[in-house]
Amino acid sequence: MSSDPKVSAMRLSSRRFLAFFALAAMASTAAHAEITIGVTLASTGPAAAIGIQSQNAVRLWPATLGGQPARYVVLDDGTDVSQAVRNLRKLTAEDKVDALVGPNITASALAGLDVANETGTPLVALAASASIVEPMSDPRRRWVFKMPQNDSLMAGALVEHMRAHGVKTVGFIGFGDSYGDSWWKAFNDAAVGNPAIVAQERFQRTDASVTGQALKLMAAKPDAVLVAGSGTPAALPQKTLASRGYKGVIYQTHGIGTLEFLQLGGKDVEGTLFPTGPGVVARGLPADNPVRKVALDFTEKYEARYGADTLTQFAGDAWGAWVLLDDAARRALAGGAQPGTPAFRAALRDALEATRDLAVPNGVLNLSPQDHQGFDARARVMGVIRDGKFRYAGQ
Repeated sequence: MSSDPKVSAMRLSSRRFLAFFALAAMASTAAHAEITIGVTLASTGPAAAIGIQSQNAVRLWPATLGGQPARYVVLDDGTDVSQAVRNLRKLTAEDKVDALVGPNITASALAGLDVANETGTPLVALAASASIVEPMSDPRRRWVFKMPQNDSLMAGALVEHMRAHGVKTVGFIGFGDSYGDSWWKAFNDAAVGNPAIVAQERFQRTDASVTGQALKLMAAKPDAVLVAGSGTPAALPQKTLASRGYKGVIYQTHGIGTLEFLQLGGKDVEGTLFPTGPGVVARGLPADNPVRKVALDFTEKYEARYGADTLTQFAGDAWGAWVLLDDAARRALAGGAQPGTPAFRAALRDALEATRDLAVPNGVLNLSPQDHQGFDARARVMGVIRDGKFRYAGQ
């Protein structure tokens, strides 16, 4: 070893430079750690009309999340609950995702509660039922959030419209599953006898005929009929009522928001009234609507890829999931936890729960430990099917 003080000083300076370079490189690597999001969608099977719309929006997700590089692992669950659970377990165990998005249907999302809880992975569901995030006293729901509006919020919009337009009596026909059950309860709770529900019928998503149910509804002579279904199967009762000569008003739920519903329903669904997220009818919204700008920005982005009048509720929900995760990831990263770790997943969960005044295409989100959906009345407007398109219906 040299005893020359100048040589020793140079060596010390060199070691310090190398140490600094190593630290800088580590910091650079940490600053660019990749965030991985796992997605399971019903891209095939009975709910494919919904899942494909979600998938279209996912394809538009930016290559970054929270300012960091992002990787998206997208799987098809075939509208099968067991496959959805297998997908969620693969994404958490093998792909080590930082968060999950999906599934599209309520049964699959409910089955995913245990996966999210056991693995400590935030899940942003794209299914509608409030049962996915309620009751919050259930510890499994601590890790689960939901993009679509709760049925109770949309049922309130329907009842307000019915009262404002003189509808006194309503017939109800809904899916014979959790979707129909949720809507039956939500609509009853919102109506409280005004309008009066004079008939209730159920049908299955796979039914080829509902003639019997339609005749029973018509026998009750309701001013309007509410069809509580989603996707293309929701067109069957309406087409049957039209073929039997029913002349009353037809209401549907926000679950009809697919292009396939319009194609299948054709002239029989013209004039249908339905509650919807603002994003679906962005161009018709009044200038003072608080979501109009965000909704219109996404509409233009989506239609540039997929064509005019192609945006649906389900695409808006999937884009909203990215906006929500992007906003939360920025705040989670500020705490120092790194993607790919349990600490980051926990920080991301906490950040999601602390989301405030975040505008997405279908509303404004304010989440809390008591509310993992977070929309208010700004997340609903009334739509109408006019000239084979989803349009804003006004008040």
